[in-house]
Amino acid sequence: MDEVDDYPHWEDLLPDALGLIIKKLPLQEILTVIPRVCKSWTRAVQGPYCWQKIDIYEWSTECVPEQLDRMLRLLIGRSCGSLRELHVACVNDDRLFSFIAEHASSLQKLILRRSEISDAIVTEFAGKFSSLSSLDLSYCYEIRTKALEAIGRSCKSLVSLSWNMHPIVFEDRPSYVDEAHAIANTMPKLKHLELAYVHIDVGSVLDILSGCRDLELLDLRGCWDVELDKKFLEEKHPKVKILGPHVDMGYLERGCWDYASDFSDDYWMDSSDDEFYGDYYYSDDNYDPEDDIIDDNGTERGYTGPRYDGMWSAEDLLALRFHHEMDGDLQVWPASP
Repeated sequence: MDEVDDYPHWEDLLPDALGLIIKKLPLQEILTVIPRVCKSWTRAVQGPYCWQKIDIYEWSTECVPEQLDRMLRLLIGRSCGSLRELHVACVNDDRLFSFIAEHASSLQKLILRRSEISDAIVTEFAGKFSSLSSLDLSYCYEIRTKALEAIGRSCKSLVSLSWNMHPIVFEDRPSYVDEAHAIANTMPKLKHLELAYVHIDVGSVLDILSGCRDLELLDLRGCWDVELDKKFLEEKHPKVKILGPHVDMGYLERGCWDYASDFSDDYWMDSSDDEFYGDYYYSDDNYDPEDDIIDDNGTERGYTGPRYDGMWSAEDLLALRFHHEMDGDLQVWPASP
């Protein structure tokens, strides 16, 4: 007599439960492996359950703008308005930012570092981000007073803001006193504020401390024009932990050299852009930007990895370039505390 199987099959899991499991996998596997397992898993990755949080930050720092545009439009489209978190870098197109804004009704956390988006476009679409509680615009050098004011007026629940500058370009940056005043006047609920290497003065910091009464952490590392009286801070703002303006530059130096020392001399001599990284890559010998379109089988021309004919629709299929190259500019981007 056959035993009765009392345990449910994987394919019988509810889509939301299946999505909770699948989204813990690497992005590469979610997009290229999971859809091949069975129809229910294909439906799960094409639905919103896997895309309430989208983290493509590391990948976006290395891909070309056209790939980033297609990836964001694909994944955000799949979220179907349920996107809660988005981690991405190098969004250098105002049109792509406006697309993100149009799908940000449920967005609570946005990391948008190293992006060349204009002050005007952020000002125009700030109202679309009304649900934000955490925002990171570090190394977005075009963001100025109007954009910060618009964000403060629109994002009433904002409790965390990161707007750090890079130490290498600090000397060339203009004064951001007006921007500091905008933060102080429009973001009263802030608890966490990072302004590392932002060119501000003591008066600006005092305005922030007075305007943001709930502040718990203020990062002023590299703000060399700021000299605060410790006794005053202990008396007037005892709950606020202030970092800086002193910076341990040894950390930056050690971080860069320790990273480089992990690779032997042979690595630097032998490495090339044509190295093979897994099963998903573009071959420079075969790739022509003019052929960078989807063919009739739903596979991108120039793509030399496995084909998934009929698995996804042409508009959903995206050929991914996953690799693990070292950042070519060798700049060490400071970490948040």
